Amino acid sequence: MINRTRAWLHAFRVRTLPLALSSIIMASMLAAANHSFSWSITILASLTTLLLQILSNLSNDYGDAASGIDNDDRVGPVRAIQSGAISAEEMKQMMILFVVLAMCTGLLLVYQGTHHLEMSYGLIFIMLGIAAITAAIKYTVGKNPYGYRGLGDFYVFMFFGVIGTLGTYFLHTGTLPFSIVFPAISVGLLSVGVLNVNNMRDIINDEQSGKRTIVVILGSRVAKTYHLLLIGIALLCALIYVVINYSSLYNFLFLIAFIPLVFHLRRVWANNEPVLLDPELKILALCTLLFSVLLGLGFML
Repeated sequence: MINRTRAWLHAFRVRTLPLALSSIIMASMLAAANHSFSWSITILASLTTLLLQILSNLSNDYGDAASGIDNDDRVGPVRAIQSGAISAEEMKQMMILFVVLAMCTGLLLVYQGTHHLEMSYGLIFIMLGIAAITAAIKYTVGKNPYGYRGLGDFYVFMFFGVIGTLGTYFLHTGTLPFSIVFPAISVGLLSVGVLNVNNMRDIINDEQSGKRTIVVILGSRVAKTYHLLLIGIALLCALIYVVINYSSLYNFLFLIAFIPLVFHLRRVWANNEPVLLDPELKILALCTLLFSVLLGLGFML
């Protein structure tokens, strides 16, 4: 029983979950800084995001196993189906469970945030929720998964950054100022950076297996320049947001999160062994979460 529990926790990929919360935390803190905050929305948005992230992780395990991407040559951690600890049918059943759970918390979230507004707002959020569930599954599952066609970066940017931030902020405040787009872009680009490091680590196996990620398409060298641009533009967008909404020096607290990223970029740029990039995933994910907290805190103080 303990081994089975560990296998499922491994399949959930718990270390990816803090990254998924980054946009929710930042948007909620920025809403609080503007004197409009709801604990119920924060909790429901966090639960829905976590459920969608776990669904995406389970789907990724299921899809990569079915397509043969997960094999003995894979560099990253051994997957649940690949190891034999969980069967494909069990994984499919768990995916269905998380679809149902995500729909339940998502509908509660939409009601809580839009019941006092016109019905059209609720319908828009329901459509976004359906799109998020579909995207989480279709990343690697199906006849033509978009994750194998270099579109994973766009999915992560939109749902981890833009939609997660703008949607959460709107549900808190009922407003959507233009400037909130900039921190949404920042979180989205940093999240894409995490995926990019993952794909740089897996480039050899992905290329051999026919999985055409952005890294496979660009090649390792150009992918490093792409990585530098992702983090650099994220920093620039955050600075633009601060300049537009400046109130005190506390607004620049987020810069602390970029200090370790300078060393991260140096290690990525100098790397010649993909397997050694694995620790950089956790570093960038934690820095993204730290950035989100510090940016929000900087405007709350």
